[in-house]
Amino acid sequence: MYRRFAKLVRSLVALAALVAAAAAPAADPSKVYRIAFPTAETGFDPARVSDLYSNTVNEAIFERLLTYDYLARPAKLVPLAAEAMPQVTDNGRTYTFRIRKGIHYTPDPAFKGRKRELVAGDFAYTIKRHADPKNRSPWAFMVEGRIAGLDVLIEQAKKTGKFDYDAKIPGLETPDPYTLVIRLVAPDYLFNYTVAHVPYGAMAREVVEAYGDDIGAHPVGTGPYVLKEWKRASRIVLEANPDYRGFTWDFAPAEPAWDDAIVKAMQGKKMPRIGRVEISIIEEDQSRWLAFGGKELDVLALPGTFRPQAVGADGNLLPRWTGEGVSLFKAIDPELTYTIFNFRDPVIGGFTPEKLALRRAIIMAYDVREEIEVVRKGQAVQAHMPIPAGVVGHDPSYRTINPYDPALANRLLDRFGYRKGADGWRRMPDGKPLVMRQATQTSQIDRTYNELWKKAMDSIAVRIEFDSGKFGDNLKAAKACQLMMWGAAWIADYPDGDNFMQLLYGPNTGQSNNGCYESKSFDALYDRARAMSPDRPERNRLFLEMTRQMQVDGAWAMHVSRERNQMIRPWVLGYKKHPILHAEWLYMDLEPRT
Repeated sequence: MYRRFAKLVRSLVALAALVAAAAAPAADPSKVYRIAFPTAETGFDPARVSDLYSNTVNEAIFERLLTYDYLARPAKLVPLAAEAMPQVTDNGRTYTFRIRKGIHYTPDPAFKGRKRELVAGDFAYTIKRHADPKNRSPWAFMVEGRIAGLDVLIEQAKKTGKFDYDAKIPGLETPDPYTLVIRLVAPDYLFNYTVAHVPYGAMAREVVEAYGDDIGAHPVGTGPYVLKEWKRASRIVLEANPDYRGFTWDFAPAEPAWDDAIVKAMQGKKMPRIGRVEISIIEEDQSRWLAFGGKELDVLALPGTFRPQAVGADGNLLPRWTGEGVSLFKAIDPELTYTIFNFRDPVIGGFTPEKLALRRAIIMAYDVREEIEVVRKGQAVQAHMPIPAGVVGHDPSYRTINPYDPALANRLLDRFGYRKGADGWRRMPDGKPLVMRQATQTSQIDRTYNELWKKAMDSIAVRIEFDSGKFGDNLKAAKACQLMMWGAAWIADYPDGDNFMQLLYGPNTGQSNNGCYESKSFDALYDRARAMSPDRPERNRLFLEMTRQMQVDGAWAMHVSRERNQMIRPWVLGYKKHPILHAEWLYMDLEPRT
């Protein structure tokens, strides 16, 4: 009897140990991942921020219905908070999602002591937040005009000043706590990309209402990490969410040369593994370079300035770095750098022939090859169209109709009345002074680009002045159509050309269209392409027509798609830069540092 009792006790103890082990979080607090952002974040309210770095943090805190397979190339959508991919009916107009049960928000005083489960209504509420005019969401364009009944709420809110979050509309229904039915006004073959986009991660209404305008400093989600510390424009610290349900690392290799080692190191592990993520805001390239060299950072996006000190003529790491066990991940990012021209600006904006000539002359005066070779040290390829390589709609054979040609640029300005004055500088056709104003930031690399622009403008006898400011302030001013010129970059939110062409779509002015470019011809082409299935060849032809239209109009000076050379310390396991996702540490592990 005693032996049976003792055996039972031992069994119960063993069972309790197994249960405890299963419940214990996989993340190890001693595993600290250290990285740097080259530009400061702007906040952590997904409905109100559009910069890459804020959304990299949001990606780790808020969960979307769908996400992407970590290793699959091209990028492949997979379920996240949804149990499976949605059921699509009504000829592509109705999307039905089933939400996983048992997902909970991290504890917060807004929940008043109760454990708050994620429900379908949270996603409906999040979509409405993007539509609420008060939030001025840069991502509203992804749902405006697309969800049945939502535009009615938007118009009512514009009239009354208050968005009715309790109003029922046919486009957003939750027949039970775990079912979300989204009805669209027309077939949308890209809608899965919308719900997979980081800013559409679920938020709890009571949290938003509790913190009000300060919600950007209090991100509360259901994801694997929580915001532990935030010193604006200086330091961000995330810690693994102890209540997160976790997942098992299980991805198939897509590119064996790099992926096989990742799979070997990570397969079957309970995730996440990293207990703490420390992000430093380091704007200067040299400071980031020195921090990586001193082993203060675990991964570094190699600044072009320091490429000769890291990579040899053969494209491989120099012995200094291989001797330390550093590895190099190389890829052309699905992104674009460009300079916007404000189409509402009285000097450079508008569609009259002389304004078209001015913008196109400015574009042709700028030497993109010099930027690539001298500033970026070869770590980029020239962008000839607004859709970069690796994104549906890119045509590798297309060449820009505004090539580098200062001589032609000068003749164009002469032809349209921008005559030189006695001082040698060009004047407006009406005789008034002609001065370009370029918004910029304050880092050394920004000053280098300013020198390139000064050289370009000197070559066509056009004065240019530079207004230095913070990135966040410049972004806000651009969205209000207040900057004459400003350099920008856009990395794919989803792997389709629509994501880049929407940056030029007139109705997106004030959201993602920071150049305030409003062309009826371009918009008509965009509308036609938006209504087509991505697999239709005609859609790619429309992308080319849009490209020619924006280049005829001189909408942007297009620059490059950057080559990512990511230097990785040997204790980092499982790293691979994803083309859409950016919080790679969700899928990584760390060994002891050496």
